[in-house]
Amino acid sequence: MQKQPQSDVTRQCSEGSATLPVKQPSSPGPTETDRMSDTDHYTIEQTSQALGISAQKLRRWDEQGILGAQRTEGGHRRYPREVIDRLVQANGGAFAEKTSRELASIKRTLAEKRRIIQLLIESEGRYRDLVETSHDLIWQTDAEGRFTYLNAAAHEIFGLAPRDLIGRCFFSFEANGAHVPNRRFLSMLRRSGEVQNHVTHLTTARGEDRWIGINARITRDENGEMLGIRGTARDVTEQHLAIRRAEHVSLHDALTDLPNRDALKRQVEAALQTGQVGAVVMIDMDHFKRVNTAFGHGAADQLVVSLSGVLRSVARDRNGELFRIGEDQFVLHLADALREDAQTTAAVALEAIQNYRLETARNRVVSSITASIGVAMYPFHGNDWATLLAAMDAATYQAKDQGRNRVELFNPASDALRATHRRTYWSRLISESLDQDELSLYVQPAVEIRTGTTMHHEIFLRIRDEHGAWAPAQQFMGTAESLGYAPALDQRVVARLLTHIHERTRMPMQRYSVNLSAASISDSIWVRELAEIVQTSEVPGERLVFEVSEKAAMENIDATAAFIDQLRPLGVRFALDDFGTGFSSFYYLKRFAVDYLKINNSFTQDLRDNADSRVFIKAVNGLAHDLKRQVVAKGVENAETLKLLKDAGTLYAQGNFLQPVARLGEGMRPRSRGSARA
Repeated sequence: MQKQPQSDVTRQCSEGSATLPVKQPSSPGPTETDRMSDTDHYTIEQTSQALGISAQKLRRWDEQGILGAQRTEGGHRRYPREVIDRLVQANGGAFAEKTSRELASIKRTLAEKRRIIQLLIESEGRYRDLVETSHDLIWQTDAEGRFTYLNAAAHEIFGLAPRDLIGRCFFSFEANGAHVPNRRFLSMLRRSGEVQNHVTHLTTARGEDRWIGINARITRDENGEMLGIRGTARDVTEQHLAIRRAEHVSLHDALTDLPNRDALKRQVEAALQTGQVGAVVMIDMDHFKRVNTAFGHGAADQLVVSLSGVLRSVARDRNGELFRIGEDQFVLHLADALREDAQTTAAVALEAIQNYRLETARNRVVSSITASIGVAMYPFHGNDWATLLAAMDAATYQAKDQGRNRVELFNPASDALRATHRRTYWSRLISESLDQDELSLYVQPAVEIRTGTTMHHEIFLRIRDEHGAWAPAQQFMGTAESLGYAPALDQRVVARLLTHIHERTRMPMQRYSVNLSAASISDSIWVRELAEIVQTSEVPGERLVFEVSEKAAMENIDATAAFIDQLRPLGVRFALDDFGTGFSSFYYLKRFAVDYLKINNSFTQDLRDNADSRVFIKAVNGLAHDLKRQVVAKGVENAETLKLLKDAGTLYAQGNFLQPVARLGEGMRPRSRGSARA
């Protein structure tokens, strides 16, 4: 530790220990048995001469405890040299005239001084131990910022011993890119006199990167002149890197490690703020879901990773950057690009995709890969992120409408633009509904045709439109699914429903069904969270039915089966919704352990005029009976349809003829027995 200036008390202590300025009396040398460190003690004769009082009086004071003496083995009195010297200095040797009370007071004063000095010594020792053993760096500089003191923690932070750092400063070790932030730090320190938690990037003497958190305060003299800086510092490398990793994860795609939609938004907004021109090129893979179905989820992931490598090369060659913003969507951001440059780059990307062939692990080749590519220029097609995204989206839809496998520049007059504006409109309303928790649940019962009693209530989600009316899900769910809002909406619906059921535990038991999106049931983390929500809700699982549309089930067969297997132990029941719309509907009856088959409206509504529909419904009822499944026919709008369903063996029906959709908690009384008679 740097040697500190002595305090007044310490200085007095040093000066007071000088040798007595008196003539030392001669006396015979003590025997070995009487020797008691002659350099530290006076004999009674020497003490008598120094203080100017008789030996007899000294003996009396010793007996009275006024001026105590120590005894040798031979019984001779010895007086501590330091105490006698201090008495002589403090009182000029005029002790003969002192009363015993005055001498006792002097002795107490000296004892108090000795105690204070000892406390100061102990305090300094504690301070020294705390400083030197601290894991934090404790440092001090002169007015020029050069180190004048550092504790032992300096070696861990800088890679050098404290003595080798004297005369240097923090910023002798600053890494590339840290110069400007460090100058800001110094400017703030001069302005306010203190800075907390400034993080700087250093390179140690060993060449290692370190991020250091610094606390600093300026020290000044009595005239306000700067003497130097002192403070603490701590190695925050682990915390800094953890934050950077979290930021990286939040701004990058997990599968390809490409920057994601949020990263693209930041980059484009930064370019717009500086008045740059440039282009965004959306690359939407054509028929990507067919790859998922034909080759499996693993092959689809392999294709995405491989194509990201191909497109990275294009981006690098054309001075752009590649982003992945969706399952089958990439974006090239071309800063400072003109229209011709952007269209040429898009054409190069399309050709690279067309020429790519993927060989799967089972030696199957995915070929004939194409993409629909849309190009939008900024600021011409949009001077803010939302408008530019809508233009890019619309251009991509233009490419799809023109037959796919092509590049289209944004055209403000296209139908695709109107569709994109609609997506933007609903995206905003969905986001606001989630943020403000402004969702409403509606219900419609599925009833037993023969008795009219309710089997369960199907839940329908609605959000407010711009006019304040409750908009049905078919108006916005497509946008919600394409933009990734569906899982959040599904979870919010289930949570709201469980609360409703829990608050009405005294009512007769009713079962409710909720339709879940493909994105939700394909996300293993989301499914696990759903199971936890159900388990902790205190609502019996038997009161819930989770519906999965046939289309959603077909998109990821394995995930659908796993979803059912994971929730089944909780007592939950399952329904395959919109049954009959797929090419392999009957296959799914064997593949998925569902309890209900809900026949799509398209078969129910033309039942009277379409013989094929009647045959299909009869076949479904027969097969369902054999497989112990229950059939629910949706979309029943009249008595004639209800009678035809009953004649075909259908047990349950749902539709406006039986009971219209009503808000949850309102108009939900089950119909009386026989009210659904056909």
